[in-house]
Amino acid sequence: MEIRSGGPDDVPVIMAMLDGAVAWLASNGRTGQWGAEPWSRDPRRVERITGIARDDEILVAEADGRPAGVMAVAPGPPSYVGAADEPELYITLLVTDRAFAGRGVGTALIGEARRLARARGAGLLRVDCYGGGDGRLVEYYRRQGFATVAEFKVGDWPGQVLSQRVDAAG
Repeated sequence: MEIRSGGPDDVPVIMAMLDGAVAWLASNGRTGQWGAEPWSRDPRRVERITGIARDDEILVAEADGRPAGVMAVAPGPPSYVGAADEPELYITLLVTDRAFAGRGVGTALIGEARRLARARGAGLLRVDCYGGGDGRLVEYYRRQGFATVAEFKVGDWPGQVLSQRVDAAG
């Protein structure tokens, strides 16, 4: 697996991965996270992803010659999360192509986020995610070394902010 820099040209890839994730979640009765309709059909969601691709740093994991996952990082959180009182790197998007599920794509991208945080002198790596349903997404991030530091709601959507320390030694 290789990780390359991405950007706005990767929006179609990101949208396809999100649509695949929504379809998989919906087929498993888990519509609370992202609903049941493809993100690519919702202009607000397309604009949100286009903004992330334009404003944040995009990293694309490639395996078997094709995109396997995408992560976006920024020096601070989205507007619905309070800023940290120290330098941080914030994961604003992490999605894996369903064809590569279970192959360590997310782990590799999170590892790259840790490396970037250290290289930039940020001692904190944060992410937020869906905090409802069966809790499997929160548990995934906990297995990646994150701990819940806050809960929040955007409308009726429950979320959690998770963080981990990143030190110079790695």
